[in-house]
Amino acid sequence: MKHLFLAAVAATSFVLPAFAAEPAPVPSPGEIAAAAPAGDWVAIAPADLLVMDLAPDAKGRQRRVIIQLMPAPFSQGWIGNIRKLAAAHWWDGTSVNRVQDNYVAQWGDATEKKALPAGLATVPEVEYVNSDPASSQTSVDGKPAIRLSKDEAARRGEQIERAGKRDIFGGMSMADAYAPDVMFADGWPIGYSDAQVPDSRWPLHCYGAVGVGRNLSPDTGSGAELYAVIGHAPRHLDRNIAVVGRVISGIEHLSSLPRGTGALGFYEDAADRVAIISIRIATDLPAADRPRFEYLSTDSDSFARYADARANRRDPFFIRPAGGADICNIPVPVRPVAAK
Repeated sequence: MKHLFLAAVAATSFVLPAFAAEPAPVPSPGEIAAAAPAGDWVAIAPADLLVMDLAPDAKGRQRRVIIQLMPAPFSQGWIGNIRKLAAAHWWDGTSVNRVQDNYVAQWGDATEKKALPAGLATVPEVEYVNSDPASSQTSVDGKPAIRLSKDEAARRGEQIERAGKRDIFGGMSMADAYAPDVMFADGWPIGYSDAQVPDSRWPLHCYGAVGVGRNLSPDTGSGAELYAVIGHAPRHLDRNIAVVGRVISGIEHLSSLPRGTGALGFYEDAADRVAIISIRIATDLPAADRPRFEYLSTDSDSFARYADARANRRDPFFIRPAGGADICNIPVPVRPVAAK
């Protein structure tokens, strides 16, 4: 019997491999982004970076918040105003005066008495959605303030249409509660109702999004009062308030601030406000102090793999892939670039 058992073991050894192959480790979304080739990253122009320096914290540490402004054709009337406000150093000496839990941190002139620079545009509500430069109604002193060339407008339309058709989820549907459809275009999350119609696209209120504070309609805000989303994406604000950018660095300097105790999170005590030292477009800073960033192209295969991994976490910590993701839960990777 002993000899029969040994013979059976020996026979089995010829059938089974000597060593079982270890399964290849499944990369996390962050690892996929980190491994993306250099050609899949897109440089962000310094002219599109808004740099906000807050007063140092209680331990004397510097606090810098960097905002990427939205590309054309979205929200350009307000962004034109923001550029003028920054050039005029209008925000210097103002403050972060509202921090509402799970919602926004807002900054501007708490007194509401500081005079605005001349020549700011009055932007109509249609611009929350309308991205067709030919039909723009934005005006400064009654004159159109936005004009793109036909070639540029066509290029933007083709890029957004292509992004809308691209399937980055391997055949899975990405349902959205606030828009008929969503997509990524030029590195930004966008809602749309028909990719073929120029005025049916709009930017989304994801975490870190920067919007323009306003009063009741028909007021749309000048851009002097801005806020950053520091909580769960308030998508109900989409198409109701202008989205002009997103925080790409330093969001912790806003999200960690004490919550205001007044209505809507406004600080009741002026001493609680966080002073703003300056807000500048990066190109107006000394060359050595200009931040440099790049984002992972949302047209790249690397981003497609990254987005799929966000929707279907297969890395070791997770037990069950979700099978989908809210578009705001797929933040576009952004990374700093060392100065050359």
